[in-house]
Amino acid sequence: MKKNLLTLTLILLTFTWSMAQEKREVKVESSSVTNGEVTIKGQKVPYKATAGTMPVWNEAGEPIATLFYTYYERTDVTDKARRPLVYSFNGGPGSGSLWMHLAYTGPYKLNIDDEGNPLQPYGVSKNPHSILDVADIVYIDPVNTGYSRVVDKDEPRSTFFGINSDIKYLSDWVKTFTTRNNRWQSPKYLIGESYGTTRVAGMAHELQNAHWMYLNGVILVSPTGMGLDRSGPVAAANYLPYFAATSWYHKVLPSELQSKDLDEIIPEVEAYTLDVLIPALSKGGTLDPAERKEIAKKMSYYTGLSEKVILEHALAVPTSYYWKEVMRDQGLTIGRLDSRYRGIDQTDAGERYDYDPALTSWNHAFSPAMNYYAKNILKYDTDLTYNLFGPVHPWDRSNENTGRQLAQAMLQNPYMHVMTQSGYFDGGTDYFNAKYNMWQMDPAGKMQDRLHFKGYRSGHMMYLRAEDLANSNEDIREFIKMSLPGDGIPAKY
Repeated sequence: MKKNLLTLTLILLTFTWSMAQEKREVKVESSSVTNGEVTIKGQKVPYKATAGTMPVWNEAGEPIATLFYTYYERTDVTDKARRPLVYSFNGGPGSGSLWMHLAYTGPYKLNIDDEGNPLQPYGVSKNPHSILDVADIVYIDPVNTGYSRVVDKDEPRSTFFGINSDIKYLSDWVKTFTTRNNRWQSPKYLIGESYGTTRVAGMAHELQNAHWMYLNGVILVSPTGMGLDRSGPVAAANYLPYFAATSWYHKVLPSELQSKDLDEIIPEVEAYTLDVLIPALSKGGTLDPAERKEIAKKMSYYTGLSEKVILEHALAVPTSYYWKEVMRDQGLTIGRLDSRYRGIDQTDAGERYDYDPALTSWNHAFSPAMNYYAKNILKYDTDLTYNLFGPVHPWDRSNENTGRQLAQAMLQNPYMHVMTQSGYFDGGTDYFNAKYNMWQMDPAGKMQDRLHFKGYRSGHMMYLRAEDLANSNEDIREFIKMSLPGDGIPAKY
């Protein structure tokens, strides 16, 4: 009897181990289909969710990686030819798609307070602001993010991990997904956040010129510089409007300025940056000492920093120093990605903070929520780790030209519109540099009617603030509706 019991135990242990190994195996192709319903703007929206993996192929047609995706389709709409389809990417590089998936445009949203701070129990609830009422959505995790993995260990890392290689393989994947799901007739959009804006800017050009897939729109959420030059005086000066907005939020400005609304302050500081600060910094050491002192005084007025500090930095205060300095006298630091967040360091001395209070707060809430959501709501069962930030380095940043590529795609395609969404308190990809992108993409002013900007009183992930979650989704909803041509309207100049 004991021998039989031992044998049975060994069999069960072997079975349990083999099942665990199978669940941890990277599946090149997989899917889990569930159905749900979300109420958006008072309307019930039924949908089908497909969570799964689909291969990345090499030129010989062999799978070299597999990408995890979640595809939401509204099920009470039968005319797919008129139904918009949005492909959604986050950034990093090396970041999964969970941020916009679980906090912005999807049918569920993160359990956080109205300003974006973590709450327990961790989890999700229905998102009444989702754009699923007007568009189907595909959330995509690039290689080594989320549950996406390399499956051919001999494949060079350079195939995936670089600006241009990332654009190339993801564009091919999107083309294949579109074909598999019979969505070529649909109006198509790309949305990217942070480094994801670099990605989708380049993909718009690649899809159009290598795969003959023309888009109706591209949405840039908290965009990077996208390879558009702004070195020297421009790079230093362009942060002043962000400094002013953030200092206003933390109430460290002189009372005369602090008493004004942010909408009154921003245009004034932007004009000063363009008309005075950039020309002054361009003069470098030849700038008249009296003028230098006057500019330091004005910058102090707009930022709450001392004139002494500003002069010590030759009128070019680094953002990292600002995050440490602006509330140093209160023993606080502020966040990089969302400067509304405050932190504490071990000591008040130093040139930069010990950590980003915003990012640590977000990681706190997102990781448990995504792991719960994938298993319990999407019913996608795996022992793989969901990589919030995956191993994608070294990342080849050479030969970036994505801002120009997006502009070229717009020039070639009269249907294409581009919308930028930025938070005024984002110090990682600040709003004024996002505006600068738009100006440089269209230096002759020929596409101004197709370039759109929306600003919000929050940071990098503006949608984490309840008021801006509603506003920013409504802006996407209106952007999609606006960029759909009427029946019989041809794509021509």
